[in-house]
Amino acid sequence: MWIKVQRGFEKARLDSADMILLHMNTYGGAVVDADSIRTKILNTTIPVVAFIDNNAASAGALIAIACDKIYMRKSASIGAATVVNQSGEAMPDKYQSYMRGIMRATAEAHGVDTLINGSDTIYKWRRDPQIAEAMVDQDIRIEGLIDSGKVLTFTASEAIEHGFCDGLAENVAEVLEFEGHPNAVITEYRSTGLDRVRGWLMNPALQGLLIMAIIGGIYFEMQSPGIGFPSVIAAGAAILYFAPLYIEGLAAHWEIALFVLGIILIIVELFAFPGFGVCGISGIAIAIAGLTLAMVGNFDGDVPVINADDILKSLLLVIVSSSVSIGLCLWISSKFYTATIFGNRLSLTATQKTDEGFIGVSSDLKQYVGQKGFAETVLRPSGKIVVGEHIIDAKSVYGFVEKGIEVEIVGCEAGQLYVKPSSN
Repeated sequence: MWIKVQRGFEKARLDSADMILLHMNTYGGAVVDADSIRTKILNTTIPVVAFIDNNAASAGALIAIACDKIYMRKSASIGAATVVNQSGEAMPDKYQSYMRGIMRATAEAHGVDTLINGSDTIYKWRRDPQIAEAMVDQDIRIEGLIDSGKVLTFTASEAIEHGFCDGLAENVAEVLEFEGHPNAVITEYRSTGLDRVRGWLMNPALQGLLIMAIIGGIYFEMQSPGIGFPSVIAAGAAILYFAPLYIEGLAAHWEIALFVLGIILIIVELFAFPGFGVCGISGIAIAIAGLTLAMVGNFDGDVPVINADDILKSLLLVIVSSSVSIGLCLWISSKFYTATIFGNRLSLTATQKTDEGFIGVSSDLKQYVGQKGFAETVLRPSGKIVVGEHIIDAKSVYGFVEKGIEVEIVGCEAGQLYVKPSSN
C-alpha cells in the first residue's frame, strides 16, 4: 500500500490534480508504513481528502487524521489506534508512546482556528491533539467524552461534533459535490502489473522461499562437479530476492555486494582450505547480514535509519529459512538420492569392489619390491631409478641418494616405490 500511495501521489502531481481522494475502509496495518503514508499526505501540496467508507481503525485513523478533510458514511467509525501485535494484544508502552506522539503531532499539524468571543480571542485546535492521543491510550480521560480505561473510537456524528470529520457522505460523488467539484474528472490510480509483481515478490513468505532456494541451490551445486542446474536455481532465486528490494530502494549496492562476498568466502573455505574455519564462518555471517539488511530501511545520507524490530524480524526470517533449507537438503540427500529410481539415475550408487578388478592405483609396480637397481638421477628424495631395462620413479626412504648408487626397492604404497641404498 505504501508503494501504491507513492505512485498515486506522483501521478496526481504530474497530472496537476486539484485534489487527492483516499477511499478508505481499513482495520489498520503496520505502523511504520502508516507513518510513511501520513508523512506523505502532510507534505504534499495538493489537498488530500479522506472518505471513510465504514472503517478507519488503528493505523487507518492515523492516515485519515493526516488528511486535510475527512468525510464519513453515517455507519462509519474512526479510532482505536492502540498498537497491537499479531495476536491482537497491546504492545508495551514504548510502542504506545511513539504512536501517541505521531497521533498528537498529526493533529497539531492542522493548526488552530482563531475565534472572537466579544473582547476575548479564543484559539481552538482544528483537530484536538488530546483526542487523537485518547484513540491510542486508554489511560487518557477527557471530561464528558471518554473515561479512563477505554480507548476512544468515534462514530461519524461524534467525529463531526469533535472536529474529526467535516461531513457525512454516502459515496464519492457526494464528497466531490461538498468539495465543490461536482463535475470533476476522476482518475483512479491502479497498480501496474509490474507493481503487483514487485509487491508479490516482497511478500515475506515468498522471500523466505527464495532464501531457501538460494541456500538449497548452493548446497546441491557443491555436491556435484561443474556448473549445473542447482546454480541456475540459486542465481535465479537471488535475482528475484534482491531485484524488487533494489528497485524499491531498500537494498543498496553494498548490501548485495555483502551477500556475494559472503558466498565467495564460503566457497573459498570449502575448496581452498581443509576443514571449516574463520573464512567459512565469516562468509556465513556476511551472507546472512547481506540478506537481512536488504529487507530493511537504508542509510539516508550520513544518518542511518534503523528500526531494530525490522532488523530482528528480517534476521529471524533469514535464519529460519536458511535452517529449514539446510535441513531439507540433508533430508533429500539421504532419502531422495538413494531411495528412488529417479534419484539413483542422478547419483552414482554402484560399488567398485576390489575382488571384481577395481583398484585405486596400478599394482604392476609391486613386482619390483625386493629387486635392486641403480639411481638414474639424484634422489632428493624423489627421482628415477633403473631396474633392468626399465626407468621408474622412486623415492628414497632415508635422505638423498647420489646418481649411480645401487639401491634396493623396499616397498610400494599408493603407486609409489620406496628405495634405500643397497647394503651389498
